[in-house]
Amino acid sequence: MGRRILVTGLGTFWGSRLAQALEARDDVDLIVGVDGRAPRLPLTRTEFVKADPSYAILQRVVRATHVDTVLHTHLEADSTRSSARRLHETNVIATMNLLAAAAAPESQVRKVVVKTATLVYGSHFDDPYFFRENSRRAHVPVTPVERSLVEVENLLRDFADDNPDVVTTRLRFANILGDDVSTLFARLLRMRAAPEILGFDPRLQFVHEDDVPRALEFAVTHELPGIYNVAGPGTITWSETCAIAGKRRVALPPVLTRPAALPLRMLRVTDLAPETLALLRYGRGVDTEKLLAAGFEYRHTTRGTVEAFAEARRLERVVGAPAPYVYEHEVEEFFRHSPAIMREQATEPTHD
Repeated sequence: MGRRILVTGLGTFWGSRLAQALEARDDVDLIVGVDGRAPRLPLTRTEFVKADPSYAILQRVVRATHVDTVLHTHLEADSTRSSARRLHETNVIATMNLLAAAAAPESQVRKVVVKTATLVYGSHFDDPYFFRENSRRAHVPVTPVERSLVEVENLLRDFADDNPDVVTTRLRFANILGDDVSTLFARLLRMRAAPEILGFDPRLQFVHEDDVPRALEFAVTHELPGIYNVAGPGTITWSETCAIAGKRRVALPPVLTRPAALPLRMLRVTDLAPETLALLRYGRGVDTEKLLAAGFEYRHTTRGTVEAFAEARRLERVVGAPAPYVYEHEVEEFFRHSPAIMREQATEPTHD
């Protein structure tokens, strides 16, 4: 029998991309996607279950579908999109419900893979040059998004200790960048002028949007207990990033930086959260040798990710952006279950 997989966060771009990749695998029998939002991409085999942000329904879904693998892509790492209360509900409460479902007596779950973020390390002046997976952050988290992600990490650590028969994998992703996703740095690099903090040129790492579902799929097909950093090889400074993207920079003062950034928020240009300002000041680097040693191969380096983003932006200015996919339940059900479609597939000629 093939794998039976539950994907949370199906409404995110990478949740949908991951489901698409899993649909192409012969060793996957069932894919169930859960989210409060509809899928971002067309899917053929994935069954979509709409759920509230706390995922209270997960225990029923896990019990009814007999899934053996859970891919949790639902964590929110962008505090500009959610209130502190929503972050706690989405990150902490939903993860608690997911782990309770996976650990229930009737559960058949034997693998849990979680997409989290290198944001859990923080960004401070006395940080190590590279964070390894066993590194501790230098300071107590003070922002709501960092507190929620650290709390999730503690939940996952306790779950792994209490359930040694379940392979629990934590993938900590660096800043995700791509032309098809609206991430923090994608928005900053789409501005007329990218913000910087005067006197600081932080060292950054990026993950290409295509490598996100690839890393998650890799964790499904390999036994990877523990924590793994995920970042494109190499580092790049913010000034180099802006130069490649063809962006001039506007400097914020090194003192009273948050009040100086307030006009950008008031004008709805961008919202520079405290953790973002810390990253633009001190940067962050993570060691990725552990995932490379496990056999994963990146398609894009950190610099290559920025170059691919810049090239896609130039192409978009010439030909325009493609229309986004809109999920329509009736259309999806037609293509998935229509006898007409089945007959057409059955009569397609085979090729030797």
